[in-house]
Amino acid sequence: MRYLITVSYDGTNFKGYQKQPRERTVQGEIEKALKEINGGIKVDIHASGRTDAGVHAMAQRIHFDLEKNISLDKLCKGLNSLLPEDIFVRNCAEVPDDFHARFSAIGKEYIYKLNMGEYNPLERNYVYQYNQKLDVVEMERAMKYLEGEHNFKSFTKTDEEKEDYVRTISQTNLIRDPKNLNKITFVFVGTGFLRYMVRNIVGVLIAVGEGKLRSEEVIDILKKEDRRAANKTASPEGLYLKNVFY
Repeated sequence: MRYLITVSYDGTNFKGYQKQPRERTVQGEIEKALKEINGGIKVDIHASGRTDAGVHAMAQRIHFDLEKNISLDKLCKGLNSLLPEDIFVRNCAEVPDDFHARFSAIGKEYIYKLNMGEYNPLERNYVYQYNQKLDVVEMERAMKYLEGEHNFKSFTKTDEEKEDYVRTISQTNLIRDPKNLNKITFVFVGTGFLRYMVRNIVGVLIAVGEGKLRSEEVIDILKKEDRRAANKTASPEGLYLKNVFY
């Protein structure tokens, strides 16, 4: 039986999603819990994508196969009783045998939270504490140049060698908290995202907000297809995988 779970996690104390030797990871913790549920037999899990150290997820999607029959309610409760407090299984569902959490996905939504106001130590792991004013209007204008189908090679990891760097960003938005205008949230919805892509985009948007780049220079950065053209990466703590679409 193939199962799909929806998981939220606080990435602060993880070395990222992907399992690594001698490191605490989201994948490692979930596979450890599933092994216990599966009677000591190892279970391999497959996520919609990996998140890096310090990055959070509101709705990561993960599929896996179990030989034993278990009710969805019992599976959810069992996992949550075994998992640490910084991971929570929000939902469990049965899916067809040909479903894949990554390859069946048709889109994802990421958000990035930033504070332009006074430093807040209580939010330091969940909101990027930039703590300086930025030109929000110019940043929002720059975001619109990223919409549509583009080659995003300038915005991915330097040594990430892929055959295809083309992705489609269908929607961008910049939201200001009405209760605190110093808190902004960048929203990106697209068919898929390369490694570090959102954080690298936000790094460029911050440079635009600082007045170091003009909003239209985003077009030139895209055309260069060169990581050196957009070499600032925003901190991980402000980034959240908000949703995966199927």
